[in-house]
Order: sequence, then structure tokens, then C-alpha cells
Amino acid sequence: MSDSQRFPVAAHALAYLAHKGAYSAADAAPSAVLAASVPTNPVVIRRVTALLAKAGLIATRPGASGGSWLLRQPETIRLDEVLKAVNGCAHLGSTPAGAKGCPVGEHIPRQVAKALTAADQAAGAALAKITIADLLEADPVSLRDFAPHPACPSVAA
Repeated sequence: MSDSQRFPVAAHALAYLAHKGAYSAADAAPSAVLAASVPTNPVVIRRVTALLAKAGLIATRPGASGGSWLLRQPETIRLDEVLKAVNGCAHLGSTPAGAKGCPVGEHIPRQVAKALTAADQAAGAALAKITIADLLEADPVSLRDFAPHPACPSVAA
């Protein structure tokens, strides 16, 4: 799975667990069920849920009766935490090494790297205002001023 897909898959999985009321091992959602909702392969879900569990957002149990469940209420899980949990960033690219001896090539990579850091920090600040509970609402205040990103598939409301 590409790095750019971990965050959306993680947010989707957490929202699904909240929607289903999975707050204990007895209510755990199996990776196959989560995968069907995304839709993706259960292996992808297990990789993402392992990262979410390491971050303390969910718990998991392996095996035929296994699955994942939330350790916190969805109102308390901010999307910046989810992004950090899956080692994500704003994914604007990375700077190639500049050409030695070129005044632009030797200078620009460092400055572009700083610009990417600024964008990543801005994305984190924006995501800190949105929770998993917001994702489940039809028109949450935190997302009211935004339309779906044109590059992302969306379902008509």
C-alpha cells in the first residue's frame, strides 16, 4: 500500500469502528469486514490497524475471532493523531538532490524542503480541528466550508 493511502484507510477504518460501536473485544470488527467497507484487501487493513494499535487508538486481537475496536470515543480522536499514527505527511512530494555546481540546484532543495515542512505543519493544524466523529456527520462544522478535493473520488450526497 502506498504511503498516500494509509491515512484515508485509517480514517475510514476508525469511522467504521465508531459507526458499529466497536468499543470492546466483544464488538471487534474483523479485518475482512473493515476491508469490505473501504474496499481494500484485509492485509492492508491489518497493516493499518497495527499502526493504529501501536499509537493507542485501537486494540486488536488476532485470529479467527479477532478484530479491532476503539480505545477512545470518536469525538476525542483527531485526524492529526491518525495521520501521525500511520506515519503520514501532506504527501506533496520530496525534493530531488540539486546539481552540484549549479547555484539554483545547490540552493533550491533545502528551500523546497522547508516549504514542504510548512505545508505538512499546516495540514496537521487543519486536521487537528477534525475528529473521527466529524467524519460520520452529514455536515460537521469542522468541514462545512470545504468541498471534496477534486482529485479524490466522492459519492454524491
